[in-house]
Amino acid sequence: MTALTLETHTRAPRHVIADSVTMLRRNLLHMVRYPALSLFTVLGPVVILLLFVFVFGGALGAAVPGLPASAGVGDRGAYLAYVVPGILVITIAGGAGGTATTVAMDMKEGVVARFRTMSISRAAVLTGHVLGNVIQGLISVALVFGVSLLIGFRPTTGPLQWLALLGVVALIQFAVVWLAVAMGMAATSVESASNLPLILLLLPLVGSGFVPTSTMPDALRVFAQYQPFTPFTEAIRGLLLATPVGGAALWTVVWSVAIALGGYIWALALYNRRSVR
Repeated sequence: MTALTLETHTRAPRHVIADSVTMLRRNLLHMVRYPALSLFTVLGPVVILLLFVFVFGGALGAAVPGLPASAGVGDRGAYLAYVVPGILVITIAGGAGGTATTVAMDMKEGVVARFRTMSISRAAVLTGHVLGNVIQGLISVALVFGVSLLIGFRPTTGPLQWLALLGVVALIQFAVVWLAVAMGMAATSVESASNLPLILLLLPLVGSGFVPTSTMPDALRVFAQYQPFTPFTEAIRGLLLATPVGGAALWTVVWSVAIALGGYIWALALYNRRSVR
């Protein structure tokens, strides 16, 4: 181990924090310089929201459970109240493609390898990607939520639920970003990096985001009930509409911690093995 590498491993915590802030700033600048990735993260869920509400909402709204926010607004309004939590989860999952792409670009262009030769904390490189993409994801969620308000969605939650909702969304975002970072490092090319996270976009569709799981065939219903994006959706729905959250809150925490930890371990292993050129 060289003296420079040794210095990188033994930097004081304050230097690690300073390095992380520098990497965070770099990733936020990437967001500004490459707005197409951010724009797609917002436009995709908005198009899905408008499509499902205004094309399918009249029919699907008749089948969703009664919700306080849907009283007196008809089937389309009922479906809007039901589907918004699923759209927010889609927004979180959709950001994984952009995260994986930016990480893959750094890996393939040798940027990470160059960082390894500098007096900079290893942890800061990954932390910058994670924090930057969590912030970007929260902004996207806020914008999509704003669109839902413009077309008539009215949450019925209170101040404490709003705080809990912010925590839940941030926790899910954090977990998805760590998994996306690992996927970006595992990708064999920048082009393929955006394909690996597509599974994360499909899972909210095969859950309770758009229709109740009770309407699905038996085998699919079992999968839908126990995959992570169903409790994610149910926790957000309960907090937005002041309905009982039940075990969804606990399972949201359990799944988020498990996904974040798995993504972190996977990303760290790939970082240590593949970032050396």
